[in-house]
Amino acid sequence: MSTYERIFAAIDGGESQRKVCERAIELASANNADLFLGHVVDAVASEASKADMDLLALKVKDQILEAIGDLIQKAEDDPNIKSVTLKVVAGGLPETLGNVLAEQFEPDLVICCKRGFSGLRYAFVGSVSTYLVRNMDCDVLVIDKA
Repeated sequence: MSTYERIFAAIDGGESQRKVCERAIELASANNADLFLGHVVDAVASEASKADMDLLALKVKDQILEAIGDLIQKAEDDPNIKSVTLKVVAGGLPETLGNVLAEQFEPDLVICCKRGFSGLRYAFVGSVSTYLVRNMDCDVLVIDKA
C-alpha cells in the first residue's frame, strides 16, 4: 500500500461533508500527512443574484466550521497529521475544485463524495466526483453518500 503525504478532501457543504472529513482525517493520521479541506461556492448560481463572492465565501466557511468544526479541531489536535487547512473559494464547479484548490495543494490523494445526481440533472450539471476522477493526476477516493 502506498503512503500519502498530501490529502485533499472536497467538502461539499451538505450532509456528506462529515463523512468525507472523517475519512480524510483517518487517512491523514494513518499516513502522517498534510490535510487540506476545500469547498467551492458555486459562483454561477451566486453571480445571478449579484452576491459579493468574497463575503459569500466567508459566510460559507463559517457555516462549514459550525457543521464540522469539531472534526477540524480533532485533526488539528492529532499529532500524526502534519497540518490542517480549510479553504473556501467562489468559482464554477467542478473546475475550480480541481484546478484551483486541489492542484494548488498538489495532493497525492483526493477524497470526495458521490452526491447521487442522476438522469437529466447529471447530463447538464455533471458530477464533481467524475470530473476529479478523470482530471486529477493522483489517486481519487470517492465516498458513497450513504
